[in-house]
Amino acid sequence: MPKLPASIAFAAAGLLASAAITASADTTKGNAMTVAAHATETSIGSAAGLAARLMPSGYQAAARRFVSVDGERAELVRYERADNRNAALGGEHFSTVMAADGRLKGFARMDLALVGGALPSREETQAIAMDFLREAAPDLLPVLKISWIEPHDEPLRVMRNGKAESLTLTGMKVKMRNSADGRWMWVIVGTDRKVMVFERDIVWVTFPGHRQTEKWLHDSWLAEKGFAARAS
Repeated sequence: MPKLPASIAFAAAGLLASAAITASADTTKGNAMTVAAHATETSIGSAAGLAARLMPSGYQAAARRFVSVDGERAELVRYERADNRNAALGGEHFSTVMAADGRLKGFARMDLALVGGALPSREETQAIAMDFLREAAPDLLPVLKISWIEPHDEPLRVMRNGKAESLTLTGMKVKMRNSADGRWMWVIVGTDRKVMVFERDIVWVTFPGHRQTEKWLHDSWLAEKGFAARAS
């Protein structure tokens, strides 16, 4: 076989090297995309698994809707008791807000079993809250600053003997601020020593003082905005 001129041989070698680099880059990119996709799936799976563990027994999915949280897409899922007890806005429910990237933005566990009982101490509340964040939102641990730990009331509307009653569900709230972006977060611990409410990435507008972030977990806000509990 005749020997190729040096210039042609050099060009051929360059093409082969370029092809090898391109193939390597494509493989690296493909691997990176696979890793990223796996990480997203893991995040979504972890958040969904956590939400399932937090949900009280006897609840089932009642409605889901795509919502906007500070301009970002998220999904609100509402669970109510399978026996339909107090199944209405203001009544018993377990609701979650999940960001499009799989992060748990928040949840609320409004259950009649949490009415009454002794509240945990501030020290116990903080320990429970930090344990929860290690699993649910570890990215917040290095940047959070606790503002205060105090009792917090939530309204609960129930039916007893055919009559509607307004009850108060009280937990211990750990209010915290993200020192990196200035957003707020909180964990509310119930009388059963488990987390009752969690919300993160809450934007607060200082002037005038009001919450900007939508209150998808709050039935009073849903009613104010004209949303039905089971609309999907």
